[in-house]
Amino acid sequence: MNKVFLLIGGNMGDRLQNLHQAITLISATCGPVIQQSAVYETAAWGKTDQAAFLNQALLLTTSLTPQELITTILSVEEQMGRLRMERNGPRVIDIDIIFYNDLVVHEPNLTIPHPQLQNRRFVLVPLVEIAPDLLHPIFHKTITQLLEECGDELAVEKLLIS
Repeated sequence: MNKVFLLIGGNMGDRLQNLHQAITLISATCGPVIQQSAVYETAAWGKTDQAAFLNQALLLTTSLTPQELITTILSVEEQMGRLRMERNGPRVIDIDIIFYNDLVVHEPNLTIPHPQLQNRRFVLVPLVEIAPDLLHPIFHKTITQLLEECGDELAVEKLLIS
C-alpha cells in the first residue's frame, strides 16, 4: 500500500461539513484515511479578498497510482461542486496531493511533492501535526524544519470544535 498525504480545504458553504464529506468520499474512492490533523482556519493565500479557508491534512493508504489518484481526486472535487472559475479563487473543496510515498513526479497535470508546500503555513501547520518527522524527498528536510524556515506569515489557527 502507498502512503499519501493530502491537504483538503475550502471556503464556500458549510466549510466543516464539506471537509467531512470530502473525507468520506476520499475514503470510499481512494483508500482509507488513517490519520487526520485538526481543522485549521487559514487566511486566503494568493487571492486575499475572499473568505478564510478551513484546511486539514490527511494520511491515507491507497493502491492507486499517482495518476489514478489525481483523476479520482478531481472527480471527488467535481462531485462536491468544485468549479474552477479563477486561479486561487473561492472553492467548495480543494484536494491537493502533498506527498505520495517518497516519489518525485513531474508530469503535465501532476507534481509531487506539492511544489509550493514549503512556502505555505496553511499546508505545513496541519501536516506537522500528523507527520513532523516526514522527510521531504527533494529538500531532505523534515516538515518541522520546513515550517521553522517558512516565511509565510498568514494566520493559521486551530479550530476548536466541541
